[in-house]
Amino acid sequence: MKPAPQKRYLPDGRRLHLHHGPIDLIVDATGPDRDRALCAAAARFDSILQELVDELAPLRQPITEKPVLRGQVARAMCDAATAFAPRFITPMAGVAGAVADEILRAMADGAKLQTAYVNNGGDVAFHIAEGQQIVAAIAGAAQNRAVIPCDSPVRGVATSGWRGRSYSLGIADNVTVLAPTAVRADVAATMIANHVDLPGHPNIRREPASNLSPDSDLGDRLITVDVGPLPEPDISNALDRGEGFARQCVASGHICAALLTLRGATRIAGDVSQIEQLRKENCHA
Repeated sequence: MKPAPQKRYLPDGRRLHLHHGPIDLIVDATGPDRDRALCAAAARFDSILQELVDELAPLRQPITEKPVLRGQVARAMCDAATAFAPRFITPMAGVAGAVADEILRAMADGAKLQTAYVNNGGDVAFHIAEGQQIVAAIAGAAQNRAVIPCDSPVRGVATSGWRGRSYSLGIADNVTVLAPTAVRADVAATMIANHVDLPGHPNIRREPASNLSPDSDLGDRLITVDVGPLPEPDISNALDRGEGFARQCVASGHICAALLTLRGATRIAGDVSQIEQLRKENCHA
């Protein structure tokens, strides 16, 4: 018998923890319909993993042409990945963000909420009502935060990098992306992190993804497993590559902003004035 979805409140008695297989969510909301929204999140969570499993084969295939998919989450993953074709990408690059978006959609549907968020392992979708704001943590430095007001187009944040829970073709420590949806942030973070790279560098060790995970959607492509010492010019070169691609993503309207970090060096693309201000404040603290 397959394990059933697990649902419980965290020790603070407020945040809802939803866990099923590889999906691990932290959910919360504020507003008159908070309880209703959390019930809706739990109800929608019941079937979401099985829906993805049912269409896993096409979701693991590189985007060449749009596959015919039934599930709403699967279609959202495919749409976000298609924006980057013909570069190599599979819909699985957006799975965490797409799940977060879908659970948030169920929560906010017809509910009176001030704020709400669904955190899927660091990839976050959020709802912001008029007059409200959300403060989002930005990976790469514990003190970095982005303040997202209601009039911002940002409703999703995602992070990728070679040290994260997913494999990366690049060497970024962290790439955090702010976008209109979590799935778009998720896919873009993966792609930008892949571009922070130094192909052929002797201090970067790579292995085929299939060696570490035989069913990886990356197949035999080389993923980063260790990054040795890098001189400053190499760090700058790698970040130049990633920043250039991030700026293309901003210009195309796919994302709103990105913060790239490697060995303590950072680059920003797009409108992240809140992050830039906090970085300045931290430097003078």
